[in-house]
Amino acid sequence: MSESRPWVEKYRPRRLDDVVNQKGIIKRLKQFLKGKSMPHLIFAGPAGTGKTTSALAMVRELYGSKMAVNETFLELNASDARGIDVIRTYIKDFAKARPPAKVPFKILILDEADNMTSAAQQALRRTMEKYTQNCRMILICNYSNKIIPPIQSRCVVFRFSSLSNDDIKERIKKIAKRESINLSADGSNALIDVARGDLRRAINYLQSCGTISEKVDQELVFRVAGEVPPEKVQKILKTALNGQLTLSIKLLNDLINQYGLSGRNIIKDIHREIYDFNISEEMKIELSKLLAEFEYRLSQGGTEEIQLQALMAKIVLLNE
Repeated sequence: MSESRPWVEKYRPRRLDDVVNQKGIIKRLKQFLKGKSMPHLIFAGPAGTGKTTSALAMVRELYGSKMAVNETFLELNASDARGIDVIRTYIKDFAKARPPAKVPFKILILDEADNMTSAAQQALRRTMEKYTQNCRMILICNYSNKIIPPIQSRCVVFRFSSLSNDDIKERIKKIAKRESINLSADGSNALIDVARGDLRRAINYLQSCGTISEKVDQELVFRVAGEVPPEKVQKILKTALNGQLTLSIKLLNDLINQYGLSGRNIIKDIHREIYDFNISEEMKIELSKLLAEFEYRLSQGGTEEIQLQALMAKIVLLNE
């Protein structure tokens, strides 16, 4: 297995056609490339759905062999300095410089743009408007509502949707085959569970598992991801609902010791399982209210052991 670089980068699609499960968006982006003209763009949506990949694929397809950092395109993310001074100097200088010959315009990619301060976004407004002929911008964010309205009005917004389980499964199976990893069926399903629509997370967990063992199964995936198999959470919940407080606390402590989970992790795991649990709707409502209450207590500094045992006691009392 090659460990020269993260698999997320190694298997990043280089063409728009290879981006997973965003066919409507890709079709519209290809129309921009075909006409060699595009407006400023905003790519918004959950993490790991192909926003940055789509932007980089557009750059590759538009420039081809002419692709050169700082000459035809520039990518900045939240780890780079993007305060108001950088917008007024570095970004402005890049935007106002004419593109090289035979290049219609340059592209500036601002990843995680929703982390930019309001002042920096205000400074970006005029640059976007004044130097449109030389430079088009692609702003990438998880939450488009954090982009100020004047910038949104200057852009076309594309909203990326979470990836389906089938799309994630197909891609991770392809990567596992190329990396000579024996990915079991339950291991594949576990990767989908922990990814929750984020393909990048699934690939990272697959790589982490692959460095430990060439056989990846459910147990290994959950251990690497720091999550608990659903059946173990369901067993604790069922035991408490049956009125067995001491046993449910013992199972809970065993789970914490085995997986090294925090109290808030446990509450999130229980919350994820209650809606598929075979109990009445009224019981699900009461459990949701209890979990919200104890999650808040932990967030305010409550002692984990005491609060989790109190949670189990409250669940036992629900059946009385």
